[in-house]
Amino acid sequence: MKIILDTHTFLWFINDSPELSNSAAELIESDVDLWISIASLWEISIKVNLNKLDLPDDYEKFIPHQIPINNIEILPANLQHLIVLTKLPLHHRDPFDRLLIAQAITEAVPIVSIDKKFDLYEVNRQW
Repeated sequence: MKIILDTHTFLWFINDSPELSNSAAELIESDVDLWISIASLWEISIKVNLNKLDLPDDYEKFIPHQIPINNIEILPANLQHLIVLTKLPLHHRDPFDRLLIAQAITEAVPIVSIDKKFDLYEVNRQW
């Protein structure tokens, strides 16, 4: 089974944050294939650039290191994801989250997120 990690889920996981729920941590550490959307990596880079997010090391060192050591695959955005995105109702206004939702719908995989607004869409949110 494949799962998509929401941006905060990815950050909490790689930083061993207590904010990550036990059930989310168990799921991530189980025998699943992990995806991180390119949208999440883009969001992190923007927040780092705006000084709204601090990482333990520089982005260009920390993120490229964390992805392979945690066996995470980068999920690119493709045209089908964007087609689904154009049809989503505007329950959630965050553009990064909307792309994650479209990717989860298109790929028919669960998304691990604390964000309850995801439940307003036809996605399998795990937390």
